[in-house]
Amino acid sequence: MTSVHSSVDEDDKELLALGYVPSFKREFSNLATISFAFSIMGLCSSIATTFNTPLTLGGPSAVVWCWILGASMCFTLGSSIAEIVSAFPTCGGLYTASAQLTPRKYRAIVGWVVGWLNILGQIAGVSSTEFGLSGMILAAAVIGKDGDFEVTQVRKVVGLFAGLLVVHGLLNSLATRHLARLTKYFVFVNLGATALIIIVLLATTPRSEMHSASYVFGSAGIANGTGGWNTGLAFLFGLLSVQWTMTDYDATAHISEEVKRAAYAAPAAIFIAVVGTGLIGWLLNIVLVLCSGDLAGLPGPSGSAVLQIMTLRMGKTGALILWVFVCLTAFFVVQTALQAVSRTVFAFSRDHGLPDRGYFGYNSTLTHTPLRAIWFCTIFSILPGLLDLASPAAANAIFSLTAIALDLSYIIPIFLRRLFENHPEVMFKPGPFYMGNGLLGWGANITCIIWTLFVCVIFSFPTLKPVTALNMNYASVITIGVLFCSLVWYVLDAHKHYKGPTSNIRELDGGAPTYEKEKTSEADMA
Repeated sequence: MTSVHSSVDEDDKELLALGYVPSFKREFSNLATISFAFSIMGLCSSIATTFNTPLTLGGPSAVVWCWILGASMCFTLGSSIAEIVSAFPTCGGLYTASAQLTPRKYRAIVGWVVGWLNILGQIAGVSSTEFGLSGMILAAAVIGKDGDFEVTQVRKVVGLFAGLLVVHGLLNSLATRHLARLTKYFVFVNLGATALIIIVLLATTPRSEMHSASYVFGSAGIANGTGGWNTGLAFLFGLLSVQWTMTDYDATAHISEEVKRAAYAAPAAIFIAVVGTGLIGWLLNIVLVLCSGDLAGLPGPSGSAVLQIMTLRMGKTGALILWVFVCLTAFFVVQTALQAVSRTVFAFSRDHGLPDRGYFGYNSTLTHTPLRAIWFCTIFSILPGLLDLASPAAANAIFSLTAIALDLSYIIPIFLRRLFENHPEVMFKPGPFYMGNGLLGWGANITCIIWTLFVCVIFSFPTLKPVTALNMNYASVITIGVLFCSLVWYVLDAHKHYKGPTSNIRELDGGAPTYEKEKTSEADMA
């Protein structure tokens, strides 16, 4: 043990104190980490993917106000997550942290529930983003051919969607140093494309054709398009855009074992990305609505309201040139999201949370990346997209599923951190990013928990009436179904081998695994 401990840097000493021997090379710089955090949210591409929902269900004003309302609440959630990530910078992210924020007798079941919710949400996130990207590419084909291009479900799902996922699987199979180099530049494409869209839209829209303030911010911009739900609920459906965009906060935590100065860099990157995405995203939404033209003409033949607005103002050529960068941003989102979920599956398998005997908890000696977990996630991410073969409305449930499953997995450790912070078996030790134990810390934690439960209820509703089998929202059904099946499995069999997040220190020395984190003192590590 002494030889192992003496050769690691400060990051790896902290990881050892948490009960884990480092599994990855630390190749991500501060810039690459911030770029990763921004990339996971997508900004312009995520808004382009989900803009139709608030616009067509609640109206233009819902686009603007739901974004800033949801973003403000996401600030509290992102800050609360960053606080926990700073204290537990491991590739297991909030899955690992949640089990350590509760007394020993609850650790296995808490880790199990959070692990399954987090993996479900991340798989749905990869799938929905790739699904959105395939839709954006096909929308460009419709615009490029002046509407003379038929978008079939088989072409969209089986062809482009699945093909893109395989490409991302191949890219994620690269060594960590190559992934870090690629990721470093994602943020510039993301923010650059967003800035260009804002500037060009304002420059090409005549002042006389810009909508009034009452249309953008007031009652003139409220339009109930749900077919029967009351206007208040129709307005709240617009929250899906911001909640889906500003999720997967803990993705940066999943690469923390590949990040330099992880306890500082990972939470800082999360906080910067959440604030930046929230504020810049609000400005982009305002400009899109301001320059949107006639609401009756949206989303148009391409099926993408954002691309239709860009084409209206910039012309076909200008819009398609900028759209390439929007699609690139979405491509980067999937790249980072797949990297993050593969690390979660790696950690969960390593802890014997999957029926694979630790098979997916293997790290390639060639690339120092979890290749088995990467391809497991790639293949399973195809499945949610197959809902589109049933109906496009059913496929839209993937977006709600992402927000519901991920956000629920986030608030569990936040709640436990407050409930058991002074318990003798927990004794929460804050990391460098800490909001304190006063009004700021408590206020952020309580607000994000209440808000998350609220939006999970909203996102469980079907968005259209009358409700049929084709337009039913299956997000809550899938979430509850997966959780129920996993709990049944846990009771019948999995409790025999799953004991919660597992230390791999003793396994490295040839001993039995340790099933709970023991905070190791500096004296013990010497």
